[in-house]
Amino acid sequence: MKYVEEFRDPVLARNVAAAIAREVRADRSYHLMEFCGGHTHAISRYGIPDLLPGNVRMIHGPGCPVCVLPVGRIDDAIALARRPEVTLCTYGDVMRVPGSGRLSLLKAKAQGADVRMVVTADAAVRIAAENPDRQVVFLAIGFETTTPPTALAVRAAAAQGLTNFSVFCNHVLTPSAIQGILAGADEGLSLDGFVGPAHVSVVIGSEAYAPAAAEHGKPVVISGFEPLDVLQSILMLVRQINDGRAEVENQFTRAVTAEGNRKAQALVLEIFETRPSFEWRGLGSIPHSGLKLRDAYAAFDAERRFPIAGASVADHKGCDCGAILRGVKRPVDCKLFDTVCTPENPMGSCMVSAEGACAAHYTYGRFRDA
Repeated sequence: MKYVEEFRDPVLARNVAAAIAREVRADRSYHLMEFCGGHTHAISRYGIPDLLPGNVRMIHGPGCPVCVLPVGRIDDAIALARRPEVTLCTYGDVMRVPGSGRLSLLKAKAQGADVRMVVTADAAVRIAAENPDRQVVFLAIGFETTTPPTALAVRAAAAQGLTNFSVFCNHVLTPSAIQGILAGADEGLSLDGFVGPAHVSVVIGSEAYAPAAAEHGKPVVISGFEPLDVLQSILMLVRQINDGRAEVENQFTRAVTAEGNRKAQALVLEIFETRPSFEWRGLGSIPHSGLKLRDAYAAFDAERRFPIAGASVADHKGCDCGAILRGVKRPVDCKLFDTVCTPENPMGSCMVSAEGACAAHYTYGRFRDA
């Protein structure tokens, strides 16, 4: 398939890996964070670490929207779903994330709550139109990639005059998260550069990362998901670091432009505005990192329609998901990993989502190599 098979060529991959080995300096280390969970899975699936010199370390970032949703917001969603008049719709992975007391939306559904899995946001609008006697709440989650579909759903509900549809908005912003990681790096975390997300960058463009790179002096290279994409992006980062540069470069030129998708950006700006701050699992509250509905669309805001606690709730005491999302720990550093915590019995969100770091390590067996 075009743009897939040619980016999985093993001979070319070994050649790029050899170029990385030639250009890294023996007297320093390179700590590179891949922000996106899709990159984490690609790195584990294709054995990228095995091709890198020992002083080039890949650090998993918080780029999994299900993973970074804090326990308190899960609890709020469960409370909404338990209201007798509410039908709560959301994506499949979200339903399995444990909240307080290991309760999840899926378990709440088993207990009688009306929770429905949808594949698209507009499916929740259709459910609201077909069930006028129910209050249909769409639990919206995701980075800039999934925000435009939610905006379209709100616009469609407004056009149809639906009074029984609302959105519990948990959309978050990637550049703000990168700023938050760099501003709050702790526990000895050292970062030299970022492998920037692919799908998100299609929407927001590569220019969106320029402030973070300039302010903190860390290079960002937007990367595709195939193994040659990732290896080439690592080579580009190594070269920037060696040159003392901190620029935003775009490896994924076949899909990402500097300005991004202006039409999608305008749609999001019409429906949403940034919150003063938003809590991320593991990262705490990050300024201007979350979205909420504008006043013009307040009628579709579940946080204004229903009483929502909005409390901050601590993670499971034995789960290191927060530290893994910050890049401070690896999945294998968590004592629950591959013991009581597995994809069938997740103790934390990093093992739930298809993009979670723990799920990636478990699925592709990287931890067994150690």
